[in-house]
Amino acid sequence: MKNRREFLKDAPSAMLAVLGLTTVAAVAVKAADAADAKASGPIDRMRADLQRAMAKPANQRRWAMAIDLRKCVGCEACTVACRSENKTGPGVAYRPVLVESKGTFPAIQRTYTPRPCMHCENPKCLKACPASAIKKTADGIVYVDYESCVGVKACIPACPYGVPRFDEGGYFTDNTPAVQAYEKAAAYEMGVKRPRNMVGKAPMGRMRKCHYCFHRLQSEVLPACTTTCIGHATFFGDLKDKQSLIYELSRSPRVRRLKESAGTKPTTFYLV
Repeated sequence: MKNRREFLKDAPSAMLAVLGLTTVAAVAVKAADAADAKASGPIDRMRADLQRAMAKPANQRRWAMAIDLRKCVGCEACTVACRSENKTGPGVAYRPVLVESKGTFPAIQRTYTPRPCMHCENPKCLKACPASAIKKTADGIVYVDYESCVGVKACIPACPYGVPRFDEGGYFTDNTPAVQAYEKAAAYEMGVKRPRNMVGKAPMGRMRKCHYCFHRLQSEVLPACTTTCIGHATFFGDLKDKQSLIYELSRSPRVRRLKESAGTKPTTFYLV
């Protein structure tokens, strides 16, 4: 161990060595930080992507979602999380999981396809609505304006994916001793507090659909389906950000989109 005299004697040369390595060290730290962001897991990386995106004007970002069908196990955690987040009633599911079975017992294979809204670049539902109640935000979210919707259901046959659903106003706990309070609790779709407790008052009696959890995005929180997926099969972010995970995934040769021949240009895509 060096004494104080030896330490002071060696200090000038040690300082020069440190100064000479400053630039190299700074580059190494920056590279390590970037590596840590990727190594910390997809959720942490997408949160960082979301924060960057929300710092930009809406017209400079483009939201998109990717679903890896190799990772989806059909648990429907995303469906349940979405129901809880948006207070959807019977017959309304923003993110159902479609199940396809192939083969005969005992050699049966099942595939699971979560189907949120495709948030199309060219949404046919928007054009079909006679009340102009289906609108599109500057960053690409296709949503229903409950104040304008009159429930004529023209958007249902117009959508190639069967996304829009009409809220009839019932409850899952109808015909039981009591309708549960959580079914009447308020949702915050598109940033507006709306209890689901009166027939004829929005969102009851209106068309409903996925909106990528717009209200959560405004608080820099990822969509409910994304954070609850047990297999990390759902990814979300800004397609215009070349540093983002969603942009990286969009360049994969595994990318497929539903019914591309319809010309809707979905921004929700699948990895197969």
